[in-house]
Amino acid sequence: MTGSRFFFKDIWVRLINVHTYRTRFKKEIVAEFLPPRRARGKLPKKDKVIILCGGMPGSPSKGTILEFFAKKGFWAFAPRYRGSWESGGTFLKYSPEKDILDVIGELPKGFRVMSVKGNKTFQVKPAAVYLIAGSFGGPAGILASRNPRVKKVVAISPVVEWRAPSKAEPLGWLEKYVRYGFGNGYRFGHKEWAKLKTGKFYNPMTHWRGIDGRKLLIYHAKDDGSVRWREVAKFARLTGAKLVLRKTGGHLSSTIITKPAEWRRVSKFLKSK
Repeated sequence: MTGSRFFFKDIWVRLINVHTYRTRFKKEIVAEFLPPRRARGKLPKKDKVIILCGGMPGSPSKGTILEFFAKKGFWAFAPRYRGSWESGGTFLKYSPEKDILDVIGELPKGFRVMSVKGNKTFQVKPAAVYLIAGSFGGPAGILASRNPRVKKVVAISPVVEWRAPSKAEPLGWLEKYVRYGFGNGYRFGHKEWAKLKTGKFYNPMTHWRGIDGRKLLIYHAKDDGSVRWREVAKFARLTGAKLVLRKTGGHLSSTIITKPAEWRRVSKFLKSK
């Protein structure tokens, strides 16, 4: 077994070409990942981990943003939720934050990756774990923030209240859209999907009292047609989360934080106590 302090030559060749590695956690959760990039030939002093809690539906490939974080010195992971894309299981059988917490729990145990030069095993012992949670993945990041292993969460256009869907994307319509537009990309039955509208499943607003807003930085726009901003503003107020509320911008993408001005804000937040 090789630790995170040892890097193979071919990793850096693949990193330059933005070819991500793949691994599998808990036998079901497939994840893309990139190791941290060396700065001036030196290895990172500590294992800092960023996990992307992706939106849904959409393309699962996150190579560009993974490379961004790898260059910043992070181990960067983009898991596919159970029951979606290459991962096994049934989508929404379990609340998706469980998938994220399972990934965190597996990192120090070691994980295998396929390479053209054979199987390799890595072990990451995080000094800090940060979550970047967008849209549908917002609840995964926010709910996972209750776990002490998660230091900070940046949520972009997050769903916080499934019982208050937008006019543009009501839950019934969204279920049909995902089922017919993405086929086996998401494998679920109506009973799994129906849990969302109860407010008891995968719903941050239900659990706001147990959420420490000091761990949350939220980005949202008032003209977001997919996720209503008033519920997000209310959630931020109730929990004490920091909210960056824009007048325009629509349904913001997680890539917004890769812009220099926003990354300075995010980086400062991640480093804060």
